[in-house]
Amino acid sequence: MNLEGIIAITGKAGLFKVISQGNNAVIVESLTDKKRMAITARYQANTLEEIGIYTLEDATPLSEIFNTISKKENAKQSIDHKVSKEELIKYFEEILPNYDEERVYISDIKKVIQWYNALQTAGLIELPKAEKKTPKKKEAPEKV
Repeated sequence: MNLEGIIAITGKAGLFKVISQGNNAVIVESLTDKKRMAITARYQANTLEEIGIYTLEDATPLSEIFNTISKKENAKQSIDHKVSKEELIKYFEEILPNYDEERVYISDIKKVIQWYNALQTAGLIELPKAEKKTPKKKEAPEKV
């Protein structure tokens, strides 16, 4: 999944797509209502492709987690991020069974699910393409 140009801005609800960059500001467009705004250096923004979720081994990129949710939900909406804490944890354990429970908070789980649903609503979620193995062509034997 390609998350290039999709950002989350601290203090602003939802996700944004980077439209243009200038010297002192970045023009972004909300994925939900398509409103545009300029953000300056005073805003803290993170691209989704830079974000990962802690696991017991390392960190898993959001793109991989979104691909897993997409497969599970057949590229449709996942559960609502407002369901009970227990339901969220159970769902997330199905998605990423080895997540680090000490460093991944319920608020992180809610964000991941909320972001997935926002991307799905915006039409940016697709089923991951299955890796097709192309059979090797048989070479014709050399003629002597």
